Amino acid sequence: MGWIVALIVGGVAGWLASMVMNRDASMGIFANIAVGCVGSVIGNLVSQRFGIAGSVQEFSLTGLVIAVVGAVVLLGIVNLVQRGKVR
Repeated sequence: MGWIVALIVGGVAGWLASMVMNRDASMGIFANIAVGCVGSVIGNLVSQRFGIAGSVQEFSLTGLVIAVVGAVVLLGIVNLVQRGKVR
């Protein structure tokens, strides 16, 4: 059951991050879920260095914020890579 919660929270986190980064129109539901889940992993790795614990599988507000921040970082990296390919 925990993986279903992780997918739902990952989708919400990816959607919120795509809205923050102005990429909402170009992303679909599966991309939002993927970005949210990968962003959650990135966010948890970074937050553990600062002693902040949050888990997406147990759904907490801290876990959601960490997932959104990680997804924003991931989308920022993707934007930089895509910008480099165009030039």
